[in-house]
Amino acid sequence: MDDLFDLPTLIVIGLAIVILFRLRSVLGTRTGNERSSLERRKAEPIGDSKGEDSVVPLRPRTEVSSPALDDERRSRKVASEIEQLSRGNAAVGSGLKAIADADPTFTPKIFLEGAKSAYEMIVTAFAAGDRNTLKNLLDKDVFEGFSRVIAEREAAGQKVDFTFVGLPRVEISEAELDKRNAVITIRFYAEVVSATRDASGAIIEGNAEQVQNLADEWTFARSPKSRDPNWKLVATNQLA
Repeated sequence: MDDLFDLPTLIVIGLAIVILFRLRSVLGTRTGNERSSLERRKAEPIGDSKGEDSVVPLRPRTEVSSPALDDERRSRKVASEIEQLSRGNAAVGSGLKAIADADPTFTPKIFLEGAKSAYEMIVTAFAAGDRNTLKNLLDKDVFEGFSRVIAEREAAGQKVDFTFVGLPRVEISEAELDKRNAVITIRFYAEVVSATRDASGAIIEGNAEQVQNLADEWTFARSPKSRDPNWKLVATNQLA
């Protein structure tokens, strides 16, 4: 019996009693009449000076995107592209802005990238005599002119060996919005390898092993009201 209440055991029991009294004094006892946490919150006045530091105000929710914000971003983007691509030419800048205002889908940079692709496709298709490709990219009058040259080559038994190398320089030279169409003229400075052979295979024009420089000024047009997003090549001019 004495072993059960040796000195260490008595010390532990004493500490436990002290801790229980401390907890009771801090936490209190439940009587069954305590208010719930919700009732206590309702009873506390809003903006009470005692709780001001613990109140976190909620910010009004802002929309991530809105039509007005999208329009503003597009306007800034288009203005920046116009400034860059007009190269200080006020007439070109004014024309591009008028086109962008009339056609919400138009951006100068995307148009220019599309024009580069169109140029490569057209000159390659022309060399190969691919009328189907040309018909989709050219205005009727321009297509007829290209098709006539292709027919003359075919009648003479001529063929063109052609490789498109690149476009080291491309610039917008004119831009305007007339009553019906948006019209943009571009100068293409291209590098190609081209050689025209006669029926016997002899080269009669160009060079099959040497890169040549081409300089063309092409005009593209499209109605801003058209559902067709494609621009048509309406005029060509070979620069000296």
